[in-house]
Formats: sequence, C-alpha cells, structure tokens
Amino acid sequence: MKKLVVSTGAGVSAESGLSTFRDAGGLWDKYPVMEVASHDGFVKNPALVHKFYNERRRELLGVCPNAAHLGLKRLEDRFDVRIITQNVDDLHERAGSASVLHLHGELMKVRSMRREDRVYTLTPDNLETTPETRDEYGDPVRPHIVFFQEAVPNFEKAVELVRQADIFVVIGTSLNVYPAASLLYYVRPGAKVYYIDPNPAAIPDGAGQVTVIARKATEGVAELARLLEQE
Repeated sequence: MKKLVVSTGAGVSAESGLSTFRDAGGLWDKYPVMEVASHDGFVKNPALVHKFYNERRRELLGVCPNAAHLGLKRLEDRFDVRIITQNVDDLHERAGSASVLHLHGELMKVRSMRREDRVYTLTPDNLETTPETRDEYGDPVRPHIVFFQEAVPNFEKAVELVRQADIFVVIGTSLNVYPAASLLYYVRPGAKVYYIDPNPAAIPDGAGQVTVIARKATEGVAELARLLEQE
C-alpha cells in the first residue's frame, strides 16, 4: 500500500467555520499575536493567554469536520495515510483519521508546566483553564500549544514521514509558515506532490514538480481523490 502523507494548514478547517489566524479578518487581526500566543506573552500575562485558548476551545465545540477531513479519512481505504497538521483543532481525529501528527500542539489538551510529558485531554464539560488550574500532582498547567518563540518538537517526526512518502499533499497553507513550509524540500525524488489551495502561493525554488489544484479544501480533496484513482 502506497504511503500518502498530507500536510494541512488552516485552510482545511476554515470551511468548518473555524477562524483562521493569518487571513484578512483572522485572529491575528483581532488579537496582538505576541500577547496571546508567544512564550513572552504567556510569562507576562498568563490569564490573558488562558482566556484566549478557552475561547478557541468553545469555538471548536461548535464546528464539525468538513468534506475535506472526511475525504482524507476515506483515502485510508486505498493508501497508508499519515497526516501532519499545523492546526491545533481535533477535526482530523473527529473525522476518524488514524494517524495525525500535530506540529503546533493540540487545543483540547493542556500540560504540566513542571513535567512536559504530563499531558491531559480536556472534555466538553471541562474546557476552561486559568493560571490557578492544577493537575493531579498540584502542578500548574498551560495550553498544550507550541507558542511563538518555542521550538517545534514534532518537526523531525514530520520530516521522517515526508521522506517515506510515495505521494505528498499540501492542503490549505500559504507556504509561508516555517518550519512546516520547508517539508516540501524533504520529498524524495520520484514522489508525486500535490498542492491544494484556492489562492496557491508560488512554489518555492528547489521544491520539485508540484501539481497545483487551485480549489478550496473540500473541492480540492475530492479532485485529489479522482486524480489518484486515475493513476
């Protein structure tokens, strides 16, 4: 079974109704990004950061996976599908995808500030955290999010997946968010590469041959499935 590795960005979840971060009118137009999503911002005002992510979790509860998420799940019938996502939502998991690697953390999780390996999944009935929230060991917790100014711990795992890919697909990203955008450079020679976005960015020099599908994620994944079936 061929290995199909998919890298997804905000565009794959936008059609579910989630606010994007970088688009015009997105969250970074409404919130000072370095105050609510950076290491320094968290140190300066942890209450504001907790509040920001509490709001994001409530928003997430009100949306569902869309046809793009579900279409990627259906491809598991024919391919060994591995998803690498920049998104912190859980829509790929809720669509049933078996293998999802989160580069920028997970919105529905928090972790101990003393032991990073102690990670906890929140529930719809227990969504909100504050600087006073403690885990079972009495440790304060923080959003399980990779803030600006922090390393991306899962990037090497992502690179390894891309190197193994027979087919690599990028969906709903501007190709401007690093290090995720650099994954294109790790595709092995001979692998097929597809890029799905309604407003596709220029393909970086040295990224090889890329088939561009200039459609929104739901339509693009359906087109991808048709193209793969023809091969």
